[in-house]
Amino acid sequence: MKNRLRELRAARRWSQADLADRCKVSRQAINAIETERYDPSLPLAFTIADVFGQTIEEIFLPDRADPTDDTRTSR
Repeated sequence: MKNRLRELRAARRWSQADLADRCKVSRQAINAIETERYDPSLPLAFTIADVFGQTIEEIFLPDRADPTDDTRTSR
């Protein structure tokens, strides 16, 4: 899942640790979400959205298959 976490955090001049403290998670969890290695749970996504004063949809963007990708085969 794509996200705007790094951008929003940087705009506030917060470190990953600062955001982690506000969300009550580890800095490593924030890093994993930012680098798209981990998708947050729904409760954590709501917490992150609340911390930034935005909706989940404004922060997290679903990865959708590219409909123009002709390398996929349909059966």
